[in-house]
Amino acid sequence: MATQGNKTLLKGIPKTKDAFIIIVKTEWNSSIVNKLEAGVKKILQAANVSYKTITVPGAVEIPFAVKQHYTYANKLPDAYITLGTVIKGDTPHFDYVCKFVTDGVLQLNLSMNVPVIFGVLTVNNETEAKDRTTGKHGNKGEEFALTALKMVALNRTIQKG
Repeated sequence: MATQGNKTLLKGIPKTKDAFIIIVKTEWNSSIVNKLEAGVKKILQAANVSYKTITVPGAVEIPFAVKQHYTYANKLPDAYITLGTVIKGDTPHFDYVCKFVTDGVLQLNLSMNVPVIFGVLTVNNETEAKDRTTGKHGNKGEEFALTALKMVALNRTIQKG
């Protein structure tokens, strides 16, 4: 069971002047993912941060899209936010998808110079997903955006030396 959220995360949105964020989201479970995206956009707009969304078919494709964008984009972002929802079914497919996307995002964080925020819900059922987008756990998309802004600020501080 997830906690009610990280209350300290919500304190103090850092100033991230001229920040640019790329959101990479899946088409799969779009009714849930779109709610996560709405939460992300709410926070980014409140912080006056520009963003762009890239849509991929499924969660496994997220790391590929991030890496390709990072490699070939004319304008690099200050962070990436990954959004998806993987709901457990009756087969081990859930386990493989969760591992692939988790490992992929981890490798991106270790190999790129910008943070990649893990915003993929891995839940047992649709009720748990709804609890994390419009229910008792709030909208995790807002937390993902706040995490991105804090990591942008941290990365800028570290790069200044």
